[in-house]
Amino acid sequence: MERKERVRSPCVSICALDERDICIGCQRTGDEILRWTSMTNCERKAVLLKVAERERKISL
Repeated sequence: MERKERVRSPCVSICALDERDICIGCQRTGDEILRWTSMTNCERKAVLLKVAERERKISL
């Protein structure tokens, strides 16, 4: 049986939450950061989609 790779954290070591509880480095919420290690790969991928959407909104 093949072992699946865990989805990697988007952390870029710039860890600070803004007034909306969003990390200015990786764009995850405080809750998403806290729960990351216990999330399934499917849950992590869902968070990464949210992160991508947050990043798009910043660049507008």
